Amino acid sequence: MQVPFRLVDVFAEQPLGGNQLCVVLESSGLADAQMQALAREIGFSETTFVTQAGGDGYSMRVFTPSGELPFAGHPTLGTAFVLASEGRVSGRSLTQRVAAGTYSVEVDLVAGAARLLGTTPTFGATVDDSELVADGAGISVRDLHPDLVPQVVSIGLPHLMVPAASLSAVAHALPDERALRLLVQTCGADGYYLFAFDELGGIKARLWAPEIGVSEDPATGSAAGAVAAYLRSVGRFPESGTLAVHQGEEVGRPSLLTATAEATADGLEVTVGGRVWVVGEGLFRL
Repeated sequence: MQVPFRLVDVFAEQPLGGNQLCVVLESSGLADAQMQALAREIGFSETTFVTQAGGDGYSMRVFTPSGELPFAGHPTLGTAFVLASEGRVSGRSLTQRVAAGTYSVEVDLVAGAARLLGTTPTFGATVDDSELVADGAGISVRDLHPDLVPQVVSIGLPHLMVPAASLSAVAHALPDERALRLLVQTCGADGYYLFAFDELGGIKARLWAPEIGVSEDPATGSAAGAVAAYLRSVGRFPESGTLAVHQGEEVGRPSLLTATAEATADGLEVTVGGRVWVVGEGLFRL
């Protein structure tokens, strides 16, 4: 069996940055164990497997090297962009179906970009144990933001939002895996998202998710949407209306994500966007 795939860089301002993604285009004949083995073989934070595509929609599954996810941000943008660029789906506005539900995605092939649209966040537990939170990232309690309380927020994957007091605290964090695992298990999160405000009103962020097989993620769309919702809820969203998220410098994959969070009659609606580059292609031979 020959299985075609594409290699994609998502949330990158130029090729070979951002978050790497492998998109497996024709996976209906693959067993679950084969999908997991291919995700482990490629070794990226996520690999997607398209199970159906046509018209203005598609279905896919998302695997990390260690397991399946119900949803993920950069795989959403990257997969939609690949399918649209190859004519496997039509139009700018697409419907994505994954285990977590149905999501709307907008692809702009001319701009080389994609956006996740209209996602409704859910807010989970706050974490008041400052020592436990600080230990997870290998920082001190004084490195945590003095006024903002960490909270679990999800737009499909739950992440613990952890505001830091400074950019330096984020840059020099050195997580303790045991403490980190204990923290995310205790609060019901998949990842730990440490961030601090920059001088332009955006944020610098890092994410660790050992529970789902991701040591440090270069760019995390699900967390960028969650932090936009979190900042809107605590009254700290930038006046410009768009949040710029910088991530990935510490792992050599600089990334730029943009997010919005707007109040509607039904609650907050979140969008997450960024540039996408198709940088390679090939065949798995099974």
